[in-house]
Amino acid sequence: MDLQLFRVYIGPDNHNIYLPLALFLQITALTVLFTLIHVACGQLENVIIDRYFIPTHCSREVQIGDYVRYQYNGTFEDGRKFDSRLVNSVGVESKVIPGLDKGVQGMCVNERRKITIPSHLAYGVLGAGSVIPPDATLVFDVLLLDLWNKEDKVQIRTLHKQQNCKRTVMPSDFVRYHYNGSLLVGNLFDSSHLQNSTYDSYVGQGSLLKGMEEGLLGMCVGERRLFIIPPFLAYDDKGYGTKVPPYATLIFDVLLVDVFNVKDDVNVEVQKIPQPCRRRAVGGDFIRYHYNGTFQDGTVFDSSYSRNSTYNTFIGMGYVIAGIDKALQGVCVGEWRRVTVPPHLAYGENGSGELIPRSAVLIFDLHIIDFHNPKDQVEIKVIYKQADCNLTSAANDLIMYRYNCSLLDGTHLYSSDDYPEPPRVTLGQGKLIAGLDEGLQGMCVLERREITVPPHLAHGTNGALGVPSNAVLLFELELLQLQKGVPEGFLFIWLKDSPEPLFPAMDMNQDQEVPLEEFSAFIKLQVAESQGRLHPGIDSDTVLRDMFSKQDRNADGKITEDELNIIVNEEEEGPKHEEL
Repeated sequence: MDLQLFRVYIGPDNHNIYLPLALFLQITALTVLFTLIHVACGQLENVIIDRYFIPTHCSREVQIGDYVRYQYNGTFEDGRKFDSRLVNSVGVESKVIPGLDKGVQGMCVNERRKITIPSHLAYGVLGAGSVIPPDATLVFDVLLLDLWNKEDKVQIRTLHKQQNCKRTVMPSDFVRYHYNGSLLVGNLFDSSHLQNSTYDSYVGQGSLLKGMEEGLLGMCVGERRLFIIPPFLAYDDKGYGTKVPPYATLIFDVLLVDVFNVKDDVNVEVQKIPQPCRRRAVGGDFIRYHYNGTFQDGTVFDSSYSRNSTYNTFIGMGYVIAGIDKALQGVCVGEWRRVTVPPHLAYGENGSGELIPRSAVLIFDLHIIDFHNPKDQVEIKVIYKQADCNLTSAANDLIMYRYNCSLLDGTHLYSSDDYPEPPRVTLGQGKLIAGLDEGLQGMCVLERREITVPPHLAHGTNGALGVPSNAVLLFELELLQLQKGVPEGFLFIWLKDSPEPLFPAMDMNQDQEVPLEEFSAFIKLQVAESQGRLHPGIDSDTVLRDMFSKQDRNADGKITEDELNIIVNEEEEGPKHEEL
């Protein structure tokens, strides 16, 4: 058999030495053996790691089996660049060189390392094509961008939570929330705040990232959470456009603004109710109320107080959103209610202009000022009345009275105490609002009443100075004096049958004529003996002169018997009656 020789290089001068094949194999085996011994003794070069930037906060370090995403620049020891790229590497499934796989272990996201890799942990004696020569030591400048594991769950950190949480997000709920979305390195890839609009979606119907749905469950309105979502519960290997790369862990800073369910009804919380509640509102009533309107996060969107005017409407006739129309049923005057209205009973998916966003839950704090029905009459409550009351007020009577007027919520409007003397007025002659005139009739002197006057018997839809439109008024009344009156158009009435014949009784000196003095003396005698009554509230001498002038038809300064006759006006339907 031919002797086969191998040429090898030995020594510093690289002399060519030819060895028999058997000897060469023995030397090679010994070399391998010595190499193994050196490896066992730790004498081969290892990866050199220079951690030249370590982030302040490091919640997690790379371990074997983790998925990592990193950016690197690759150079030789002399600084020549051979590669630069973004790497998605998987620990035990890694397809990178062993030294690089080993060099990233223990790294934190945002950490920068200079990793020097000896050839036996790189591409060894073979190199890598024309790019990496044999036995090349490689230097990698690495920035760790992402880190996760197949066993990872969504990490949830509560940053803020309301103390009073009556409801949390459940599957099938509709939510509105604000968010900032960033990568692990801190790069912001999306934000609802920048769009000035919440993100709105159902939970549990597959319209959200799996990790986002998991993080939203159990949240309260006003709660703020931080979600760390591994890629397989986010955009996985597809990424999202140019903003979210494949295999990216996502961080969401989420503020829950709203939550409701399509099965929700109006929720009414009675906060204060007056006692007694004399009446509860029903459909068809006209109501006045103040309100503050807020979203569930407490943001105010409207308030009647800011306009210094109540909201006035009919109940049960569709003039307001369905939720409020329903919530106003059964309220008492003076009641306070907090009403939560889901969107489908408010402004729905469209919202209302720039004021109410789409699908918004609305909260109204209501204060019921008053309500009435167009069919209501004056309500009279007697506070005090003397037992021996034989004389009561009626139309045409002259009265003096005290009053205090207020709204049903207790707001003071005006009072007779604001003037030097109590007012005097003749009832039934249109001098007062209709409801007050009615409430003052039938009273005894010193009687006290409380009367409730609906707006159509008060100042109506226009209101008055200091009186709101459509206001129900509450009067506290006391009758101080009472002078019985005469019918409208009359100056004197007989309380008993007049003398028959009248003229001889009036003609006291029997001279067949009655001058003013004699006429006045006669009428005053009738009044003194309670036979008749003069018009109250007017000077008696003035009344007597007017009466005399009406009887003295020929204006000769005296009344004759013929002038006392009833004159029939042919142009009128009936006779015109004189006082006498």
